[in-house]
Amino acid sequence: MITPVLLCGGSGTRLWPLSRKSFPKQFAALLGPESLFQASARRLAGAPFGPPVVVTADAFRFVVREQLAALGAEPRSLLVEPEGRDTAPAVLAATLLMAGHDPGALLLVAPSDHVIPDASAFRAAVALGVAEAEAGRIVTFGIRPDRPETGYGYLELAEPPGDGPVPLRAFKEKPDAATAAAFLLDGRHLWNAGLFLFRADALLAEARRQAPALLDAVERALAGARRDLGFCRLDPAPWAEAPAISLDYAVMEGARALSVVPYAGRWSDLGDWAAVWRETQGDGLATAGDAVAIDCEGTLLRAESPRQRVVGIGLTDIVAVAMPDAVLVAHKDRAQDVKAAVARLKAEGAPQAESFPRDHRPWGWFESLAAGDRFQVKRIVVHPGAALSLQSHHHRAEHWVVVQGTAKVTIGEEARLVTENQSVYIPLGERHRLENPGKLPMVLIEVQTGAYLGEDDIVRYEDVYARS
Repeated sequence: MITPVLLCGGSGTRLWPLSRKSFPKQFAALLGPESLFQASARRLAGAPFGPPVVVTADAFRFVVREQLAALGAEPRSLLVEPEGRDTAPAVLAATLLMAGHDPGALLLVAPSDHVIPDASAFRAAVALGVAEAEAGRIVTFGIRPDRPETGYGYLELAEPPGDGPVPLRAFKEKPDAATAAAFLLDGRHLWNAGLFLFRADALLAEARRQAPALLDAVERALAGARRDLGFCRLDPAPWAEAPAISLDYAVMEGARALSVVPYAGRWSDLGDWAAVWRETQGDGLATAGDAVAIDCEGTLLRAESPRQRVVGIGLTDIVAVAMPDAVLVAHKDRAQDVKAAVARLKAEGAPQAESFPRDHRPWGWFESLAAGDRFQVKRIVVHPGAALSLQSHHHRAEHWVVVQGTAKVTIGEEARLVTENQSVYIPLGERHRLENPGKLPMVLIEVQTGAYLGEDDIVRYEDVYARS
């Protein structure tokens, strides 16, 4: 059995404004009804794979659980990083966890934001590497390039690739255009996809040889981990001692026995909007949502809100992505520069730089519909059986109108059911709770009024999700 290790703690910005720090691209439905994370979990489900070990950030732990539940999937373990330290500590934590059960356990490390449309072809490639991994070699999977790409690292093979594993000669950094063109022609260079298959004891032996201080810090973080609502929270103090470093730099580049399985199927890391265009375009156009293209070519148009309509006329090689609170318009050749735009917005203090307009919580989500001086209007969606914390506010009162389903509302000592088209008023300072006792999502409109309407104006008294 192979245990997938799904890495989903990153917060990429090159797909802004859809991907943001508070809700990054792996959880977005970029290419269909499922998120990239869900597609990754589905691709690595069923024999020969066992339940995955998922490594994520604290802010995403409930999103991970919710999206796995939508697939009917149950993880073997859900490790929560106290802070992002790049891929090496994350992978070592998952490896140590599995080695505690079986030192010879086979693990497949996979980023959760990559696109691999042909799941059966990828699983066949993984099967080609199993014997090598069982023999103690570390196996990586190289993507056969179809263009001189400068945005990826490369794997240099010791011999021309065939259908099976080939010894790795060296890792290569992201090349310039001329070098990438030479790599494409020589046939011995593959894209580095960051996918690895290995025995737990083999990787730990390499880490102990090359990065003992890193391994020690992660070992102590796992030893001091605590259980919390089904999550495994790594100990923050020793975790902070682990250097922030990628698995490639920490272990793989110095590994003594490393093989590459070439993969010729379609693959993308969706690293920017140009990559999304390549994956979704037909006849040179890619549209999503309520978008209309008139006399456009080589263009991507996306409307990410049902209340918007995006129309492009006479555009060539343009990316236009409209969110409720931000719009990106860029030449497709400048897609990599989106990260710089986000940095500028962050420096200016713009909330759109990092905050997603839909705020996901363990009980559901909410979004702001309108805001002004001393008022804000929100749509709140509560999952079946879920409940907000028992709370109060120092600076605002609230009016709730149920528009779908039934709410159980507690105000002070009184609890009652509120159905569609009914409303309640929560005075400033009053303890209150909102619950969904039904079997369908409950939707209400909340009107806040007061001198301060920030999300930090919450005093929690009881919370089933153990938030402080």
